[in-house]
Amino acid sequence: MIRAVAAAVGVVISAGMAGAQPMPQVHTMVPGPAATAVSPSTQAYQAAAGRMHADMALKYSGDADRDFVRGMVPHHQGAIDMARIELQYGTDPTLRKLAEDVILAQEKEIAFMNDWLAKHP
Repeated sequence: MIRAVAAAVGVVISAGMAGAQPMPQVHTMVPGPAATAVSPSTQAYQAAAGRMHADMALKYSGDADRDFVRGMVPHHQGAIDMARIELQYGTDPTLRKLAEDVILAQEKEIAFMNDWLAKHP
């Protein structure tokens, strides 16, 4: 009797799954204890990440060099934006120094890439 019920359940599940579409993969963050209220820094990081990802959604040209630089400029700008958020909200002196260094380095690299793009239309 148990085998018959198990077999029937298996048939029902199989029949139900036959027409099922695969579930899309969704990446979510599982909130921790302190994540019930979204902090201002989290809101700022989310906004910065959204801008960076939108700006990195390129229409590729097929020129690997140009596409690389066009994608890296917003990527580096995203790093600058995140570093500025660290400076606004962070308190660890070592990380604040790192954020300052990131801003200086990424600004120089963005200037180099923008110059390269201007010379390679």
